[in-house]
Amino acid sequence: MPKMMMVGLEHGSDIMDAIRGVAADRSIDSGFFSVIGALSSANLAYYDQTEKVYRKRSFEGAYEIASCTGNISLKDGERFIHAHIVLADENYNLIGGHLLGGRIFAAELHITDLEEKAHVRDYDPVTGLFLWRRS
Repeated sequence: MPKMMMVGLEHGSDIMDAIRGVAADRSIDSGFFSVIGALSSANLAYYDQTEKVYRKRSFEGAYEIASCTGNISLKDGERFIHAHIVLADENYNLIGGHLLGGRIFAAELHITDLEEKAHVRDYDPVTGLFLWRRS
C-alpha cells in the first residue's frame, strides 16, 4: 500500500535538493509528488526535440507555484527526481517547463512512496532522453 506524506520545505533552500533530500531521508526510490507554495527564483528547461538538448533559462523574482508534479526513480543507480512546474508572476502570467532548481520562499511537498521496486531510467536513442524501462 502506498505511503503518503506531507512535508514543509525549508525557506531559502533549492527546491530540487529539498525534494531529493526528503526522498533520501525516507528511502523513496519509487514515488511521485506535488508541491505548492512560492519560489523567489527558478531554473527551468525546455527539451528541443530536434536538437535533443535542453534549452535552459533562469527567472528571478517572486513566483507562485501554480502546479508542480514529478516522480522519483533510479538513473545510473542513483535516486533521480523528475519534475515539471508552472509558475505565476505578479501579473498572473505563467511560465513553465522542466524544473532544474529554484530558491524556495515557502513550499509544501506532498509525496507518495509507492513502496515497490524502483523504476529505472535508461538512455533512449530515439528521443535522446533517459526514460523508464518498459516492463
